[in-house]
Amino acid sequence: MAFKKKNAAEGEEKVETPEVTPEEETIQEAPAEEAVEATEENDQLKAVQAQAEEYLNMAQRVQADFENYRRRTKATRAEAFEDGAREVIKQLLPVVDNLERAIAQETTDEAMVTGVKMVYRQLMDTLEKRGVTVIDRAGEKFDPNLENAVMQGTADEGEPGTVCTVLQKGYKLGETVIRHAMVKVVAE
Repeated sequence: MAFKKKNAAEGEEKVETPEVTPEEETIQEAPAEEAVEATEENDQLKAVQAQAEEYLNMAQRVQADFENYRRRTKATRAEAFEDGAREVIKQLLPVVDNLERAIAQETTDEAMVTGVKMVYRQLMDTLEKRGVTVIDRAGEKFDPNLENAVMQGTADEGEPGTVCTVLQKGYKLGETVIRHAMVKVVAE
């Protein structure tokens, strides 16, 4: 602040500046220093926020990667389980064939026939619960995706291009063929 005093003798105005004490000088400089400090704090805050956002993005990516890993592992495990189930079923099919042959044999021992039929039925029920279905398409159009033609039939055995006899049953697990049926097909 400047004060104006008139010098009576000279008639001119003289501008005097009042003396500023050290405390007042500190007070006048304080707003400028506070502005500088506030700018530095804003810069630091922005840097910390940017770093926090980077860490958040990184954590989200890691979490997404882990979810993808978990999903892939689950799918791989399920696929391996299904592959194992198909292999076991494939190895049981000759047992089923032999039980069917044993049932077809004529014998006087009814107790043995009853026992073999019970074992066969139990095995077939277990396979059905697991999702195994029989491919037995006698009288239907030949489908190379489900059947292997191993013999050729004559025209008097059925319509041309159809399965006239199933020599060995085929089996599917869901939509996957475990064993193709061996069939005799009427020539076209």
